[in-house]
Amino acid sequence: MIKGGRSLISSAPVFSNDAKKLLVCTGNSVSIFSTSTGLQITELEGHTAPVTSVIVVPTFTPSSQILCYCWTSSLDGTVRYWDFSLPELMKTVDIRMPIFSMVIPRLLTQGTEIDGKPSNLFAYLSVENAKVRHDQRKVHRRILKCNLTKSRLATGVVLAETQLPESITISSSGKFFGIPNKRKLHVWEVVAPDHEAAPIKRITLHHTKNLTVFAFHPTERIVAAGDVTGRILIWRSFGSRTFSLGGLTDRRAMNNEDERPGVRGDDDADSCATWHWHSAEVKVLSFSSDGAFLYSVFLGGGKEGVLVVWQLDSGKKKFLPRIGSPLLYFTTSLDPSLSSVSCADNLIHLLKMPSMEIFKSISGIKLPCSFPGIYEGLCSRFIFDQTAGLVAFRTENYRIQFYSLFDDRENFEMSEMVASIPVFCTNKCVLGRVQICERNHQPSDDVTVLVTLMALSPDGSMMSTAETKLPEEGLGGLVCLKFWTSGLQSKGFSLSTIIYEPHRDAGISAIAFHPTRHMAVSSSFGGDFKIWARSHEFQQREQMLENPGWTCHAVGSYKKKPMTAAAFSGDGSVLAIAAETVITIWDPEKNVLVAVIGETLEPITMLSFIGNSEYLVSASRGLKSQLSLWSLSKLSVSWSYKLQAEAVASAMDVSYFAVLALLPQSSKCTELTETKRDGRDGVILLFKAGEPIPVATWSVKKANGGGLAFVHVNSVSFKGNVLDGKSPPALLAYINGDHEYVLFNPYNLEVHEPSMVVRENRVGMEDETGRFGYASIYGELPEFDVERNQIELAPLLPSEKPWETIFSGSSHNLPPITKLCSAFLESLLEKGTASITV
Repeated sequence: MIKGGRSLISSAPVFSNDAKKLLVCTGNSVSIFSTSTGLQITELEGHTAPVTSVIVVPTFTPSSQILCYCWTSSLDGTVRYWDFSLPELMKTVDIRMPIFSMVIPRLLTQGTEIDGKPSNLFAYLSVENAKVRHDQRKVHRRILKCNLTKSRLATGVVLAETQLPESITISSSGKFFGIPNKRKLHVWEVVAPDHEAAPIKRITLHHTKNLTVFAFHPTERIVAAGDVTGRILIWRSFGSRTFSLGGLTDRRAMNNEDERPGVRGDDDADSCATWHWHSAEVKVLSFSSDGAFLYSVFLGGGKEGVLVVWQLDSGKKKFLPRIGSPLLYFTTSLDPSLSSVSCADNLIHLLKMPSMEIFKSISGIKLPCSFPGIYEGLCSRFIFDQTAGLVAFRTENYRIQFYSLFDDRENFEMSEMVASIPVFCTNKCVLGRVQICERNHQPSDDVTVLVTLMALSPDGSMMSTAETKLPEEGLGGLVCLKFWTSGLQSKGFSLSTIIYEPHRDAGISAIAFHPTRHMAVSSSFGGDFKIWARSHEFQQREQMLENPGWTCHAVGSYKKKPMTAAAFSGDGSVLAIAAETVITIWDPEKNVLVAVIGETLEPITMLSFIGNSEYLVSASRGLKSQLSLWSLSKLSVSWSYKLQAEAVASAMDVSYFAVLALLPQSSKCTELTETKRDGRDGVILLFKAGEPIPVATWSVKKANGGGLAFVHVNSVSFKGNVLDGKSPPALLAYINGDHEYVLFNPYNLEVHEPSMVVRENRVGMEDETGRFGYASIYGELPEFDVERNQIELAPLLPSEKPWETIFSGSSHNLPPITKLCSAFLESLLEKGTASITV
């Protein structure tokens, strides 16, 4: 099993002592990257919940910089000590409460002994008391003290109580730490030597707006804080009266506001200056290693981040604008020439300082992006290249990211920008980046262009995208269909053809490629579909075009019904187009309607042929969602379930297909209720073509917005995961709504898949199928050997008038009338209760 797609930005990263490694919290583990190559070196695994903090144990001599030890905290309630050069777990401290943040002041000072004896090591933790979690009247987030040496919490030491879990910030000297708490800033002084009962002094600095972030100066008693309005406050000489250096100060003089400019009330500080250049919430504050500069980050229009460098003495500033995404963290290393910034689009940039030049990037999988509500259900979230093991995502900044499922890293990214390009122009890409749609507005403007659909050819050599330019005040809307060709030598795609308004003013509902030829089909909600082919597929004037583009080969429609889904068969000889609730079968070469099959209760949104078999699976969504399997040889439905299918995937070479279904919102089934409480809101069903009972079933988390695909096992990266020397014909890839994914062998039914995918017993769904004919009254015939005592996924109430559907369907699929007659008459009779007299 291969897992990936984790977030790189859940917590701030940390550099190793020699600045050659970067430690990043990635879900339940810590990934370690090389700062020279940007590639992952190793991983710290052992936590059972997301890791929230990483603290590298510092060294104080050049010869000891090769030592690689760190402490980690997690929501699983444990603190762990690692040697990340091996990697190896050295110690575990379990406090049995989720930990949101952790600092260890003693690590930042050189003295580790008291009177020649090793001193205890203490950590300060931001935790949540799970016992009172559901009682909103009680404050259950606290700042506690933990003795790491003795693996226990300090008895009776509660530094603060907050409504929300707060992140703890510590000074570079380890002498001070603090938290922002609404409009207050709490700062504590760590006494030396520290022990469990040591008194801890605290001061509180006040502000008129909610504080979001703060930082300590590395050498002076200065603290900077940012608020929600974009202001930055600089308090100087904080704690002069309260902390160890403030005993000789005249309290009456300090209360004179003229001598303490900017200080509110009786706050313990000499002065408070305010800088207000930012126009939005301050997200990051950090001092340079020498304290001469202050780095701040705010959100530029919500779409891009701006890094501002302030000169502390003069207040002068310079900028690193338009980094491409909002910035979340700014991290410095012991090497003054190396820093990093973490961006909201799951990207970490390594910077050369002080020029702030980006010299290396670590790109994670792009996180889900939102779109206007009316287009949300019509947009394809991602597509798969089953041959190469890639998945492509739309991103917020008008790009498409291609991500390697086997290597768990970005393969390449396509930029999205378009000028006026003629229909047969080929735009060469540079370094794997291709422009997709025009971006002629500022980041603060509303989104005006949407990439609504994406499709890849089975071999990954061609791609098609559909984009919609949103109308402004009801005017100016535009739909474009684009075809792309992959480069032979380099990664990326080059633009081949643009078709404006391919279906007049109607939106495009589906795009599908022919499996063997340069041919594609697009369907529209306007009631027609078009078959497109590259010009070299057909001779024109007995010569081949130098730059072949895509042209319309045929047009079709069925009773002017909206065309909602499309799919080619495995050999490309059959084209299936969904016309709302019916499926039309076409000869794509001759553009001839061959047959019309079925009728569903809701419009069909997905169609997929099952490998090279005769079966076609369809899924419809709505109040009466339905999953159906159709036999093309019989032109009838084989079976049907009342399920809300989120995704359907079929294997190319074998007659298996998988369905990702959402669990119902309410169910009387106790086991299903417990499953949903556990966070598993969906189920993956593996079917063999023609058989109504699933071969295997897995329950999954975050199924809403997820997807499935069978991926070929032809990657070098996967060879190390094969235990018996035999690789499966294909792996099943599941991507959840947060773009976390897992690859596993669906044919190995004995393997228990942990975490995101949980192996379950076979689930029977015979009580919830939307059956017709004989099965609508009496259930499946005996040869199916239906198992008992199984889980209902979506119970279907029996019809009050079952005789209305008993003869629905093809006559050759119904039992003989002699069997139906006796059973039907028997059902009308009132059965008596047998009694036994002793």
